Amino acid sequence: MIDRALSVRSGRAELLHAYIDVEPANYNRGFYSVDIRYYYRITAEAFLGGGRPAEICGLAVFDKRVLLFGSEGSAKIFSSRRGPEEAGPACGRSSLPEAVVEAVDPIVLSLKLMDPCDCGPCVCPPQGGCCAENELTEIPACISECFDCELAFDNGCRRLYVTLGQFSLVRLERDSQLLIPMYDYCMPTRECTSSDEEKDDDPSEIFRQIRFPVGEFFPPSTMPGMEHREDPAGGEG
Repeated sequence: MIDRALSVRSGRAELLHAYIDVEPANYNRGFYSVDIRYYYRITAEAFLGGGRPAEICGLAVFDKRVLLFGSEGSAKIFSSRRGPEEAGPACGRSSLPEAVVEAVDPIVLSLKLMDPCDCGPCVCPPQGGCCAENELTEIPACISECFDCELAFDNGCRRLYVTLGQFSLVRLERDSQLLIPMYDYCMPTRECTSSDEEKDDDPSEIFRQIRFPVGEFFPPSTMPGMEHREDPAGGEG
């Protein structure tokens, strides 16, 4: 459908998974490079001519690298959570910090139909498909299972390029010992009464302690986010 499409209309994008790899940065002591590969499921509509547009769904991948400070540590960390089947010389966790990525589903900014060969020299094989630099390899099984059918990589040279707006937070974490004040167990000092029993508190007295909701009867004089500005007449508004 992409090869026969006249135009495409933006649909939606869903973040499926983010693969994270942490490596010490060269010549930067205490810093680590965090390589992130985002996997997206893109859904759009392709116009093939007359009639209603056809829905198309595909995979998009984006790589991002950030350099963060994660301090240093040389201790190997072992945990009782690892079972006997995981025992071995490498069962301990290394001193590398743990990278955490928080992200939301991206915003589709634009879609464009184009031939990858238009971006530069490219020789397509006779049996179809495009140059190897535009092909995806080593797709995780969990990503492939998110699609209803098998992902196709060799059906023609035409591609659908998508521009996404992605908001994400990337941080490095380490386990650390903290001294926190601890108190003894807190035992309840008052018995909880059932709803069918008569309560000691007077409902009228409880109602008198509630402040009158002035804001529910009068419109607010300011809105959230409004900056404090001076009134031209000399006062402040």
